[in-house]
Amino acid sequence: MWAPMGRGRWHGCALTVWATAAAHRGILEPRPMPTRGAAAKSRSQDRLYSSADRKEKIDMSRFSVENIRNFSIIAHVDHGKSTLADRLLELTGTIDKTKNNKQVLDKLQVERERGITVKAQTASLFYNYEGKQYLLNLIDTPGHVDFSYEVSRSLSACQGVLLVVDANEGIQAQTVANFFLAFEAQLSVIPVINKIDLKNADPERVEKQIEKVFDIPTDECIKISAKLGTNVERVLQAVIERIPPPKVHRKNPLKALVFDSTFDQYRGVIANVALFDGVVSKGDKIVSAHTKKIYEVNEVGVLNPNEQPTHKLYAGQVGYLIAGMKDVTEAQIGDTLYLHKQPVEPLPGFKSAKPMVFAGMYPIDQSEYNNLKSAVEKLTINDSSVTVHRDSSLALGAGWRLGFLGLLHMEVFNQRLEQEYNASVILTTPTVPYKAVLSSAKLIKARRAVQKNMVYIDQNRVMLKYLFPLNEIVVDFYDSLKSLSSGYASFDYEDAGYQTAELVKMDILLNGNLVEELVTIVHKDKAHSVGKAICERLKDSLPRQLFEIAIQAAIGSKIIARETVKAYRKNVLAKCYGGDITRKMKLLKRQAEGKKKLRKIGNIEVPKDAFIKVLRTQPDNDGRRNRSNVTGI
Repeated sequence: MWAPMGRGRWHGCALTVWATAAAHRGILEPRPMPTRGAAAKSRSQDRLYSSADRKEKIDMSRFSVENIRNFSIIAHVDHGKSTLADRLLELTGTIDKTKNNKQVLDKLQVERERGITVKAQTASLFYNYEGKQYLLNLIDTPGHVDFSYEVSRSLSACQGVLLVVDANEGIQAQTVANFFLAFEAQLSVIPVINKIDLKNADPERVEKQIEKVFDIPTDECIKISAKLGTNVERVLQAVIERIPPPKVHRKNPLKALVFDSTFDQYRGVIANVALFDGVVSKGDKIVSAHTKKIYEVNEVGVLNPNEQPTHKLYAGQVGYLIAGMKDVTEAQIGDTLYLHKQPVEPLPGFKSAKPMVFAGMYPIDQSEYNNLKSAVEKLTINDSSVTVHRDSSLALGAGWRLGFLGLLHMEVFNQRLEQEYNASVILTTPTVPYKAVLSSAKLIKARRAVQKNMVYIDQNRVMLKYLFPLNEIVVDFYDSLKSLSSGYASFDYEDAGYQTAELVKMDILLNGNLVEELVTIVHKDKAHSVGKAICERLKDSLPRQLFEIAIQAAIGSKIIARETVKAYRKNVLAKCYGGDITRKMKLLKRQAEGKKKLRKIGNIEVPKDAFIKVLRTQPDNDGRRNRSNVTGI
């Protein structure tokens, strides 16, 4: 058995209960007339859910703890998690079965545009098995390494997982990483081999991989085609038989964990809560263990997967709670809520995510600073893995230094700002943290990539573990790896601490003026090649002017690379059809003096998209690149 890969420190509470509910015949009560706020929901989303769900309200007291199952779907990216979730929703009647059911739980615009899941979403399913009605609470999680914090938080709300593996691709990097997250949390693991309908599918080979790498017997694997719905019902039966119910106490005082939250401009903070003990209902007075403030509950309900108000929520269930929190700082992820005058011991909550990539963010116009600040605060409520610190730049003014889990995470965050809050920003170069010790240069020695392990999973697949600088992988290593391997290779990475290295600070100058946003730290041996590449790409990004632009990369006072953007040239000799050469020389001299003056007083504006574009690393000429601290398959 493989040892855990050091991801357990991201786990929050190991026994968070995730339990929402959906409408079902035979267990419903008459629903009152819908409120004006409910009528304002998106009609396009409402079409996905049955009419019974919107007309009737669930009696949550009828669900015993023994008939609740909380589970997540985990997998490598593009192994079919969201498709499987769609089929489970259809089989249980949570949504109507139509051809338009694609990525139903991926509600964000950025998720549908990119075709990936970036935010964990939940849905409650009702399933009749052997004469009993079960409440199955499903969490669809992201598969990309940059959103692993969403996965670790989701697993703390479950008692089991469905480990989905592509029958064609087999085990990949995030398959391994996510398995060990579940393994360390002591969750039940049900392996599901998906896409058996593909022409090149080889489920028997994948079964052997699962047994060798994860020590799970082959007879426990379930072979399905989520796209066609083949054998998907066996998955629901396995969830009931192999995953235990949550352990909660409904007679104890209220103890609820805030595991996620969003901000509504009319209703304030909408907190997603998991109830460990007790009951909460509209009108109750609750207290935040973090802020010690008292709130009155305005509304409670479940996610179905849209919001559906209920009278009460009971221990073992998960839903949403609105209590008049108007300040975005009042909803802390991991906070514990309890009834007024009935204090309880706060739950452990979640450990903070450790950022791997840092970037500066500034408004295009400083007059938009307050609006952008509000947008960043509201978005970080929904994405708590982003760290925010105030920063300022001489060139760009006031802004923030943001920490992300990866480059894709940074790009998605920027895209969500534009789509959800109509905010345009300038993002400066992504960087990684360094610890600098001022000492003699003779005491500093460079460290290169070190191979740590190599394991052959089968005759066609090998797992490599390397230790190398984080700066090598945070920009476009993943894209280059996919290109070089024709899409077959995958990778995962984790923090391995600091090590000494021979690093230098490289400045970028435009006509002798320092561009602070393009300052970067590079290894001394790669300074010339990186500086030359940045100058070349900056040359392609800057618009031509009426004067010449000198682009230079410098280490201290030493120029190590240079490119020149040629000036627009007007033919001042066009009107001279002959005559003395001295007249032509006089016109050329006057033109040169004018351009020299423009060069001194002219302003050079760097386009906002250039900050990321010019610093994207490229493979070397022979197609190779330095390795980094990753696990690759």
